[in-house]
Amino acid sequence: MHVLVVHNRYNSAQPSGENNVVDQEVELLRTAGHRVGVFERRSDDIAARSLPGKVAVPFLVPWNPAVRKELAARLRAERPDVVHVHNVFPLLSPAVLAACADAGVPAVATLHNYTQVCPPGTLQREGRPCTECVGATPLPAVRHGCYRGSRLATVPLAVGLVANRRRWWSGVERFFCISAAQRDVLVRSGMPAERLAVKHNFVPEPAARRAGPGEHLLYLGRLAEAKGVRLLMAAWDEIAASGGVGVPLVVAGTGPLEREVTAWAAGRDDVRYVGLYDPEQCRRALARSVAVVAPSTWLEAFGLVVVEAMAAGVPAVAAGHGAFVELVEDGKTGLLHGPGDAASLAACLRRIAAQPDRNEEMGRAARRRYEQGFSPAVGLERLLEGYRTAIAGRSALARDGDTPHGQGGWGQ
Repeated sequence: MHVLVVHNRYNSAQPSGENNVVDQEVELLRTAGHRVGVFERRSDDIAARSLPGKVAVPFLVPWNPAVRKELAARLRAERPDVVHVHNVFPLLSPAVLAACADAGVPAVATLHNYTQVCPPGTLQREGRPCTECVGATPLPAVRHGCYRGSRLATVPLAVGLVANRRRWWSGVERFFCISAAQRDVLVRSGMPAERLAVKHNFVPEPAARRAGPGEHLLYLGRLAEAKGVRLLMAAWDEIAASGGVGVPLVVAGTGPLEREVTAWAAGRDDVRYVGLYDPEQCRRALARSVAVVAPSTWLEAFGLVVVEAMAAGVPAVAAGHGAFVELVEDGKTGLLHGPGDAASLAACLRRIAAQPDRNEEMGRAARRRYEQGFSPAVGLERLLEGYRTAIAGRSALARDGDTPHGQGGWGQ
């Protein structure tokens, strides 16, 4: 199969699970013998633009006509079987879907977050879950400045969401949702259930698995409010005040709360802030963990670090909402704490560290869960199934002489 992957890469200064997923899927397909091309833009390149070029970026978010022309020409020249769209913000835009239509190539799209129904894609405002824009116009997002706390910065996202609803529906044969929890939200918003398939992200087989009880608890991810970092600090302070759990907390990552985390960890024996780990350091840290901690306060569409832990035979302590509910079987492959509840998180951390034998049993169960649902073999089969469905759908339309999904978008 010949596949062209379309992706706007996130800034390399911040860890991006989405970038990792795209790279891993490309490698998976190529290893299996498929021909894979990549059409991409990089957010890193914005910094090198001239001042007028930087000023123009927000205007390209809803629609980038130059991308449409460039991609359509490449599709006509290469004739791939299918285009796989990932992130299009901020430099690609949904113009990539028009390019696919221009060239007559079917498209699938992975929905890595909630940008189809929420301008910033987080379903969160001021640290709390929010669904005010779901199934409605995104005016509340603009009013509250939901993207980076700025009304002005939110406007291009809101405009793009409204202007391109019809384009997404008419231009995509198959949407991949990365969890059933995400799919449920999108179906409730009015997106067509029959076009939304659940395809969990896969995780490559790790070079190392845990041997023994582990040496530390591990938070691995972006240092941001939505990821539950402040919640974790409050829970850990409660644990420390009662004597600790016998192992330190390792915090790895970077983000807007880095200074706060650095100051909090300074001079403590029970906390180690280690900055941003490279991939190999991440793998080693996971394999030495008692458990990974995923205390997100927002409704995660997936939870890559949880599945990476499963692959290494490590249980997780995760917030009991969003995708974590389907990834973590409470009491069997890990523990779920009350979302936003520091005391509940502290209790789960104490529990998972206090029973080494039970912990190791959970780790083995987590590894079995990985093999059954998140291995490369499973990931490849689901990916190809989605491609074949998209190709067959477009072929049927061509035979019938119909235009793609002509009734337009959801929520209208």
